[in-house]
Amino acid sequence: MEEALQKYKEDYILFVESGFIAVNQGDEDAAIKLFKAAATLEPDNMLPEVGMGYMHLCKLELKQACKIFEDVLQKDPSNEMAKAFLGISLSLTPNAVAKGEEVLEQVVTSSKDANIKTLAETALDFVEKFVKKAPTPAQAPTATEKKKK
Repeated sequence: MEEALQKYKEDYILFVESGFIAVNQGDEDAAIKLFKAAATLEPDNMLPEVGMGYMHLCKLELKQACKIFEDVLQKDPSNEMAKAFLGISLSLTPNAVAKGEEVLEQVVTSSKDANIKTLAETALDFVEKFVKKAPTPAQAPTATEKKKK
């Protein structure tokens, strides 16, 4: 089996990139298969796991996304992409917005990758303009309160 996998090792990054593309196109089934194929080729590389977390983030399955990104960061604390995505996931979680902002600010100040830094800055801007803008979903009036007016 190792020989069969060997001829695809050079295509590892193509499987990962294709997985991210599949996520962006809403093809969850293809994304899962592509990330699993990439993980089979390079089991120690965390990028397919980050891809799975990204898929959950895009589906707003924030609890699953945070869990995956936290697991990746436990294994690889220097993974800036996972840290940025964790910050985004937390900042979209109603009771963790401040923690998410804190993580994103850490990424902005410590990241050596300009693209990751830009991602974190953009996410912080989004949180400031849209997530923290009153009324937040937690502050929105209920149907009963609306009827009283």
